[in-house]
Amino acid sequence: MSNTIAARLGAIRTEMAKSNLDAFIIPRADEYLGEYVPEHNERMLWASGFTGSAGMIIVLKDSAAIFVDGRYTVQVRQQVDAALFDYLSLHDTPQAQWLIEQLGANAKVGFDARLHTLAWFNQTHGELAKAQIELVQVAQNPIDLNWHNRPMPTSTPVMLFSEQSAGRSSLEKRKTIGSEIKKQGADIAIISALDSFCWLLNIRGKDIPCLPVVLGTALLHANGDMLLFTDLNKLPENVIDHVGEGVSFKAESELAAELLSLSGCKVLASPDSCNAWLQLTAQEAGAQLIAGSDPVALPKAQKNEAELAGMKACHIRDGVAVSRFLAWLDREVNANRLYDEAQLAEKLESFRLSDPMYQEPSFDTISATGGNAAMCHYNHNNGTPAQMQMNSIYLVDSGAQYLDGTTDVTRTIAIGDVTDEQRKMVTLVLKGHIAIDQAKFPKGTSGMQLDSFARQYLWQHGFDFDHGTGHGVGHYLSVHEGPQGIAKGRSNVALLEGMVLSNEPGYYRADEFGIRLENLIAVRPCEALANSEREMLEFEALTFIPMDARLLDKNYLTDAEVSWFNQYHQQVREKLSPFMQGDDLDWLNKVTTAI
Repeated sequence: MSNTIAARLGAIRTEMAKSNLDAFIIPRADEYLGEYVPEHNERMLWASGFTGSAGMIIVLKDSAAIFVDGRYTVQVRQQVDAALFDYLSLHDTPQAQWLIEQLGANAKVGFDARLHTLAWFNQTHGELAKAQIELVQVAQNPIDLNWHNRPMPTSTPVMLFSEQSAGRSSLEKRKTIGSEIKKQGADIAIISALDSFCWLLNIRGKDIPCLPVVLGTALLHANGDMLLFTDLNKLPENVIDHVGEGVSFKAESELAAELLSLSGCKVLASPDSCNAWLQLTAQEAGAQLIAGSDPVALPKAQKNEAELAGMKACHIRDGVAVSRFLAWLDREVNANRLYDEAQLAEKLESFRLSDPMYQEPSFDTISATGGNAAMCHYNHNNGTPAQMQMNSIYLVDSGAQYLDGTTDVTRTIAIGDVTDEQRKMVTLVLKGHIAIDQAKFPKGTSGMQLDSFARQYLWQHGFDFDHGTGHGVGHYLSVHEGPQGIAKGRSNVALLEGMVLSNEPGYYRADEFGIRLENLIAVRPCEALANSEREMLEFEALTFIPMDARLLDKNYLTDAEVSWFNQYHQQVREKLSPFMQGDDLDWLNKVTTAI
């Protein structure tokens, strides 16, 4: 492989020389700047062999460096040739500063503006300019010019998502968002987030694994008219009737010409999520850019009644599938039959596959035994899947895309005997989970304000966890949806009725064990507080799957928390038992018995 990679780096350097570039930047992103990158856009992988989900490569004339975050320090050394690349930290070694140290004044650094945000461009351009280094937009990406057996993009047709499931017509959504664009002083908005334009048009697709979207870019006018630039071969015949009046479809190759026609227009776009090329091209054509957030994000996050009904329905079926897996797992462990992490992930999916509404996982299953579970983004596919050991803890974080909604759940399971210390830690995590589940808060409260509810009990004992407590979830869309979240430092958007979030506190002890308890929850008005002086909100659980009582130490629970745990399990039993039978039903009745 390293010969191939060396040849590829050589090809990139040949292109750099043609344009007189001293460096070329390759981010782990494509022009859509989403969380997932389809196979045909894995440029960083092509140039290095690295399969991680975040990072950046900088190719210089005679050397190259790969920047990765803490999740990938081990993996990068296994996958990337040290003779060809220096390993550097994505966060501790700012790339612009590193370039300034490597290059002299008057150097030229090439980049593909489609693969970076405008915010990144403005910041990097400014930093390099101080050192008299020029950031140069390349007309054609050197990787694209040299990628000979490049995989073909998927050709699966666009799926028309019924108005009944969506709860609102595309026309109604487009008019509503259009008036929002007008309010922000713009004539037109660039809708670059794939899930945003799919939601607006009531369509879904199969262009990216785990994310049911269509690749493309949309322009939405203030009057609700919309242009979608996508692969026209994927459009079903009746798509025009489905999306309603005011929508036209064009090939992606026509996007540049359209941007050049926006002279004199006021164009709303997000500098943080929309690619630099779209905005710079419009600006150079004489458009005035108005920086703002994606106008679709907030309305999309507030699920309507039809969307919530779909979310609730798929969570019951998902609860049955995951519970049947957990029942099977307990029987196998009792019979002393232990499996590896990959076999367990496949077995779990086999229970979901029997549902005709099931489409695919909503992310790569995290199936982690023992010390592996201490890595919160662990993926058993990145090495040899570990064998489950007796007297350990197994963590499984998985989710599904159903035609009526998206799920994401984590359960932590006792395999044989566990220690008192492990039980204490699981119980502290559960207390935080209950505190979020039971929170009542005035309208206007953000997830950032609630985040410490989940951590308070761990903090009292000197512990914490290094990830957010919760993220937004879409309706048969992205399992990681903004702008809402529950996390310190970045989730300052007020939580609104209809938003769906995850509630997933955890605890990780390096090389020993990992714990996470995750349900999805929906924001609803709080009816219980009749005399409240403010408009209050609360959460409603959507996930109904047993939690492992063998991992709890009741000494750390209050009476109210024990009561929550028992009531939750009573609901699990009531909702799931009609769909379970035989050994599975016996198991369900046993594990939902009051503690």
